[in-house]
Amino acid sequence: MLTLVTGGSASGKSEFAEQLLLTSKARNRVYLATMDPCDRECQARILRHRAARAGRGFLTIERAVGLSGTVLPEDSAVLLECLSNLAANELFSKAGAHELAFEEITGGLDVICGQAKEIVVVSGEVFSDGEPYDPETLRYLELLGRLNAAIAQRADRVVEVVCSIPVYHKGAKL
Repeated sequence: MLTLVTGGSASGKSEFAEQLLLTSKARNRVYLATMDPCDRECQARILRHRAARAGRGFLTIERAVGLSGTVLPEDSAVLLECLSNLAANELFSKAGAHELAFEEITGGLDVICGQAKEIVVVSGEVFSDGEPYDPETLRYLELLGRLNAAIAQRADRVVEVVCSIPVYHKGAKL
């Protein structure tokens, strides 16, 4: 089962996605973390996230780029947190796929789907603010929008979280 969870910044989407995964009957719960520890601020954020997950039974796998190289334990449920970071990493980081970011991410998701019983992908909402952007930011937003649409097409369930309230666009409520 593939679930896409979207929402704006601080909407509650990550907390909702974690709760979805905590209901999984899979033996292993994997937190697939995509933040690149590129500076002190990101490193501190990663440490805060690890501390927040402590005691929740997640095995954390750090994967800032190259999702297709991920090897999961058997009988896994996966929380990919988050597609927004992964897209930026693949597009802009030195180790990223750059112009092939869409193919790398969707291909990597196929690899994950082939290994896990359940996958929950968290992604940010894009283009809802109507603001103009510089070309590089627009390139990133267009990639993330394409990824959100492609994953939503594949997904069994699509949920948008608004003010911590899940709104189901596709699939059954839990």
